[in-house]
Amino acid sequence: MNIKLIIDEKIEETEIHIHASAFTDDIERLMRLLKSSTNEVIDGYLQQEIYMLKIADIYFVYSEEAKVYFQTDEDEYESKRKLYELEELFEKEFVRVNKSTLVNVSKISFMKMEKIGMMQLVMDNGTTAHVSRVYLKTLKKRLGIGRDA
Repeated sequence: MNIKLIIDEKIEETEIHIHASAFTDDIERLMRLLKSSTNEVIDGYLQQEIYMLKIADIYFVYSEEAKVYFQTDEDEYESKRKLYELEELFEKEFVRVNKSTLVNVSKISFMKMEKIGMMQLVMDNGTTAHVSRVYLKTLKKRLGIGRDA
C-alpha cells in the first residue's frame, strides 16, 4: 500500500482519495476507520437546546420507545439518529451489548455474573447494563478476554 500526503495551502477542506483495484474488506475497514475517527463530537438534544457532546464522554447509547439517547455523567441527551446508524458511526469506541444498548468500551469498569448465566457491565460512573447472551461473545472478543481473545 502506498500512502501519499500532499500539502497545499489553497485547499480549504481535507479530502481523502482511495485508489484500489477492487473493493476489499481492508478497504472497507479503512473507510470505516477514517469515517469514525473524524467524528469527535456529536449533536445531542436536551429540551430546546443542542449540545455538542464529546464521544469520549458518552457512557451509553440506548433506544427506548422509538427514541435514541446518549447517557453521560451530566445528563441524557436525545439523538436524531437511529441506533444502528450510531453503532456503525461509533464502531471504534462502542460495542452493542443488547438489542437496545451500545456501551463505550473505554468506560467499562468491570463485568459480573448474575443469575442464570447473565452478565452485567458496571461502568466507571457506577451505572450498569445487562449483556445479552447473543452479544456476549462479541463483547469478550472486543475486550480481549476469554478463550477467543
